[in-house]
Amino acid sequence: MHTARIRVLVIAALAALIVTSAPLVPSATPSARAQSNCPNATLPPPPVDESEEPKPGRRAPAPLPVPAEPPGGGRLGECGLVLPPGAPRPPQPLTAKNWLIQDLDSGQVLAARHPHGRQRPASLIKTLLALVAIDELDPNRVVRPTKEDASQECSCVGIEAGSPYTAHDLLMGLMMESGNDAAHALATALGGVPTTLRKMNRMAHRLGATDTRAATPSGLDGPGMVTSAYDQALLYRHALSKPQYVEAVSTREIAFPGPHGEPSYPVVNDDRLHTEYAGFLGGKTGFTSDARHAYVGGAMRNGRRIAVVLLRAEQEPIRVSEQAMSMLDYGFQLAAAGTPAVGRVTTAPPPPPPQPRRTEDPADDGAGNRSATAGGPEGTAARAADEQEPTTGVGWIIGIVMLVAVATGVGIALTRDEQI
Repeated sequence: MHTARIRVLVIAALAALIVTSAPLVPSATPSARAQSNCPNATLPPPPVDESEEPKPGRRAPAPLPVPAEPPGGGRLGECGLVLPPGAPRPPQPLTAKNWLIQDLDSGQVLAARHPHGRQRPASLIKTLLALVAIDELDPNRVVRPTKEDASQECSCVGIEAGSPYTAHDLLMGLMMESGNDAAHALATALGGVPTTLRKMNRMAHRLGATDTRAATPSGLDGPGMVTSAYDQALLYRHALSKPQYVEAVSTREIAFPGPHGEPSYPVVNDDRLHTEYAGFLGGKTGFTSDARHAYVGGAMRNGRRIAVVLLRAEQEPIRVSEQAMSMLDYGFQLAAAGTPAVGRVTTAPPPPPPQPRRTEDPADDGAGNRSATAGGPEGTAARAADEQEPTTGVGWIIGIVMLVAVATGVGIALTRDEQI
């Protein structure tokens, strides 16, 4: 009789523990869950060439984790068009797979399409490099490029190994001509490519660009290179607070120093909006075979500054520059109508997810590439956690409390039985 009673109480306690340990609410928000089902929520489309093959002895970096809450607001975690209620649809033709329009002064997002979807940045990553160079290099510092700097796959501004250039010269060539050679020379001046990539990625993290990872300083495709329309809007808005960046993207033409004392030669900004869009503030173009066409730029009209980001766009049926101008017009139209914002671009980073402590890996080149013999790729623990159904600790606490309470009851029953 007593034994049966004890069994019942123990079974009840175990049942209570099992039931209450079940997840009451998932740790991932609905917006995070919705984005996880979006195309390219964690990775861009597969590459069309071998540009992203890791170096021998290395493995590709793990995908960057997706924040539980989309930076900028819940609606920015949506996949398709993100429009204010009653807003007109964007102009056509529009080929960009991901895009965003923002008010540069308030940071308000006026409209977007899958703004946190991940794509390759191409030369738009040069804005991140420029931010690091502006912070760390004296503009008058003399830099003598190496042979490797000068022999980068073009587009190039035309620097030559051993010839003196100032950091200011290289910054202008970087942003105006999209010089991959200038990018590599700046990276050398910043301590070398691996060191520069670490600095770029740390800055992206510090600013809250959680979808961005640089794998090359120039934007040439590399393992793990990724960004989003939201992140490029964030980086561009922050960069416009830097006078050196504003000078570089807003200048139409300069005389670039000739090598080894030869006469200077003209360098013309490759952004067509300089001559085709009134009030243009400056921007950045980009293209690789894997990234396709990318663009970020802004303009001012009637005292209002609007910017647009286009990722994974095509030049047909109309040029990407024409698409950008149509989208700027659309942004000014939305702003003039006073339509409510769908989010806000902010440099305040979201709280970091809990991760196990790890020491800096000497095999890590700053882009997340790890030696094949190093401990598992960065992000393995976070990825494994993402693949499991999330739970909360509340259920376990309740279960333990109930177990203690029932166990106490068992003890009391036993004591009473013994006393009886």
